[in-house]
Amino acid sequence: MDSEVITADAAIDPEQAGTPARRLLVTALKLLVSLGLLAVLFARTDTGSLWRSLRTASLPWVLAALGLYLVQMLISAWRWGLLLRAQGVRLTERRLLASYLVAAFFNNFLPSNIGGDVIRIRDTSRPARSRALATTVVLVDRGIGLMGLVLVAAVGASATGVHGARAVPILPSWLWGSLLFATLVSAPAVMAPSGVGRLLRPLTVLHPEWVGGQIARLTDTLTRFREHPSSLVWGFCGAVTVQGMLVVYYAAVARSLNIPISMAQLAVIVPLSFVVQLVPVSVNGFGVREATFSFYFSRIGLPIESAMALSLGATALVMLFSLSGAAVYVARRRPHRS
Repeated sequence: MDSEVITADAAIDPEQAGTPARRLLVTALKLLVSLGLLAVLFARTDTGSLWRSLRTASLPWVLAALGLYLVQMLISAWRWGLLLRAQGVRLTERRLLASYLVAAFFNNFLPSNIGGDVIRIRDTSRPARSRALATTVVLVDRGIGLMGLVLVAAVGASATGVHGARAVPILPSWLWGSLLFATLVSAPAVMAPSGVGRLLRPLTVLHPEWVGGQIARLTDTLTRFREHPSSLVWGFCGAVTVQGMLVVYYAAVARSLNIPISMAQLAVIVPLSFVVQLVPVSVNGFGVREATFSFYFSRIGLPIESAMALSLGATALVMLFSLSGAAVYVARRRPHRS
């Protein structure tokens, strides 16, 4: 669950988001954070044991993990298409999956994960006949995904807390409260889109024509979602399924590495690691993600080598899988070049 706020300018071209010097400085700071955290963690890790664990991973379980990751990608593409159809935009599942694969490649191999969302916005702007509509749908998709992530984390934290509160790094009540707050904020926006328009109307003082047009488009988009509530309900069910599949994916990776961790415990750490990565202080979550796993594993009595092996191993498989997006990207650009 990687996400950053996308501005209208960034949706046009990620290279326009700030001056080159500023982008370079931000990337350098993120790289410094990632390398610094990894250096500290590796200094505390028995690298020999870590390498043996990764090198002797069970191939059948690794293949099973890749299959599970493919399934969650298929469900994610279906959920995105469901939200687009509610707005009258119909694209084939094959085209949506191709766009999702390319976006995954950009997310995993660019310093910022805005790139993947920009790809999805660009791929749907023309059939939607509106960049603003395409952007809104991607943001709604992201929001629903985040709510599904919090729900899975809340269930996992509640289940783990039954066996001992010390193993839970965050109180289940906080997660349930966050989910309730998000629901109370988003539900009125869908049920009463005109109220959102009136709430945002003061912003028109900044640029009456442009801001007013954006507010009108947002209101129209929310109105169409209100007319098709099943798309949001099924979209949320899809988001919960995706987050559950990611937990099972990590369970398969853990099984391949012979790491004794339960599904309930993974249901806490996996969503929590994604939430932590939302804070844009590192390069694609490196360092921050491993630190989160190491902290949690220490609380449940597992060595740091297991935390590093699971975090790095699962990430390496995701990056390997996302290379398929590079192949799709090259294949669909080739006709344009010729």
